[in-house]
Amino acid sequence: QVQFVESGGGLVQPGGSLRLSCTASQNIRSIYTMGWYRQAPGKQRELVARITGVTTTNYADSVKGRFTISRDNAKNTVYLEMNNLKSEDTGIYYCNFAGGIWGQGTQVTVSS
Repeated sequence: QVQFVESGGGLVQPGGSLRLSCTASQNIRSIYTMGWYRQAPGKQRELVARITGVTTTNYADSVKGRFTISRDNAKNTVYLEMNNLKSEDTGIYYCNFAGGIWGQGTQVTVSS
């Protein structure tokens, strides 16, 4: 079954930017909808962005206008561009599709 490896997280100051990558172990062309999720400390995992096909995207209200999801099927990779980061964006970020296996995620910490 396809597995994902997330990368690109780190420590960033409020207002900063990060670009997360999620690389799959298999071709993702047949996975129509991919999502980025995050789990903040003490909270449940939530969906923050979703891409259907190549161009149809949806975002949680909390990240709309600041985050951009994209995918490159040729590289089996899904990206999350995050701008104007806020402290409440802190958490572990994962990519996945419905019914998929969760990876290790990548830690994002927004702090001054």
